Amino acid sequence: MLEARDITISYNDRVAVSNVTLTLNAGEITAVIGPNGAGKSTLLRSLNGQIARASGAVMLDGHLIEKYSRRTIGRRIAVVAQEAELRFPVTVLEFILGGRFAWGPNSGWGWETEQDLRVAEEVLAETELTELSGRLMNELSGGERQRAVLARALATEASVLLLDEPTANLDLSHQATLLALVRNRCDKRQAAALVVTHDLNLAAQFADRILLMKNGEALRSGKPAEVLTPQLLKQVFEVEVLVDAHPITGAPRVTPIAFQRAGENPGETT
Repeated sequence: MLEARDITISYNDRVAVSNVTLTLNAGEITAVIGPNGAGKSTLLRSLNGQIARASGAVMLDGHLIEKYSRRTIGRRIAVVAQEAELRFPVTVLEFILGGRFAWGPNSGWGWETEQDLRVAEEVLAETELTELSGRLMNELSGGERQRAVLARALATEASVLLLDEPTANLDLSHQATLLALVRNRCDKRQAAALVVTHDLNLAAQFADRILLMKNGEALRSGKPAEVLTPQLLKQVFEVEVLVDAHPITGAPRVTPIAFQRAGENPGETT
């Protein structure tokens, strides 16, 4: 559905992304992992044409993304940024209806249609926000707010979801809930999702494929078990890790190995 072919992105003399190739397929979640400064978010923003490329191509359904209008791209690709900026108070319903903008009249002016309201009600129910639809966004908790941001993206009915650290600052329960919503949209509607995340274990649980980046380069791409290996993770994150199988799902489970401090007796407990 969406493909990056050998794309390179530069900021002045600094190369942020170097010759990265990536394919997002219908029904799949692809996680992008790597240390800070690896180029993960830059890669994500380039996939909807938001950032200019120095070289390479981004293809949407086999056509250069530049061939599509911004309105068409908005209908096909939805982005969930790390933080949604609100310049004035809006209700949850109004915020979600903003995701229907690309489906409005070409003039940019017009009221929401019955279809817009129906879709908004569906995603409110899907994200368990129906009872909060009349509440102001700035009155929500962090988890509720992040679900509303995802609901706005789902309201676009886009077939491609690009999520930049969607679980940052969420507790364990809200992390699992949000990614389960993304998984459900991919499974039931054959959407394709890309999730930038620092949480390796969440990536292992929810992603079909993982892209591992460092210094703007793609070091490995494949199934979680092919990417989350002790050798690769030490190379990228410069820390020893233990990788075993989750006792229930069988997915890779990554645990940093704590090094013994000087003078500490391994047999002592505190």
